[in-house]
Formats: sequence, structure tokens, C-alpha cells
Amino acid sequence: QVQLVESGGGLVQAGGALRLSCAASGRTFNNYVMGWFRQTLGKERDVVAVISRSGGSTYYPDSVKGRFTASRDNAKNTVYLQMNSLKPEDTAVYYCAASPRLWTVVTRDPGSRSRYDYWGQGTQVTVSS
Repeated sequence: QVQLVESGGGLVQAGGALRLSCAASGRTFNNYVMGWFRQTLGKERDVVAVISRSGGSTYYPDSVKGRFTASRDNAKNTVYLQMNSLKPEDTAVYYCAASPRLWTVVTRDPGSRSRYDYWGQGTQVTVSS
């Protein structure tokens, strides 16, 4: 079992930055590929970042590439999402998720929520124009 708790959301002006954190329970954090997703009301939950177990590999969709950066500190059981140059369309609830599957399996379909076994409760990010 892995429990995930996100933090760091809030209100920011367009062009600003936020860093989200996701703290995981358990002693096997580095066994999990970690993903960040976001969801707005009435829409699908979309992936915004995936990071490998070591942190050495990452995936980003085009919508956030160059603006968002995922990182992790396995010693602290924490994964981060640095979000720069934020836009109003980045407004959403952001979730972190943990997958025990191989990196190659997860990134074969990065947006597939079924690849992830554990989810946090989400943190709201609001970007004002």
C-alpha cells in the first residue's frame, strides 16, 4: 500500500510559478513510477508528467513541455512538479499517482490512468489572467 498526499497548490497569476509536492508513505517509494495528472470539472484526467523510479527519465505532453518539470527525492519519499510560465488553462486539480509497472509499460500509454494503482487526493491550482 502506498498513500500519497499532494501539497503546494494555490492561486497564482498568469506567468507565475508553483511547485507541487507529493509525499508518499511506505518504504518502497523507489519501486514506483510516479505520474502527475490534472483534471478540470467535466473533463478527463490528463497526464502532465511521468517520472521514472530513479528520476532519470521523464515524459511530458506537448501542452506542458518546457514549462513543467518533474523530479523526485527517493530519500524523502517525495515527488515534485515545478510549474513555470503558468497559464489560465493550467487551472485544475492536480493529482499524483504511483505505478508499480515498468517505465516502458507506463510510457507506452502515458495518459492511461489504469497503469497507476495509487492516487492522492489532489491539490487545486488556479491561475488567474
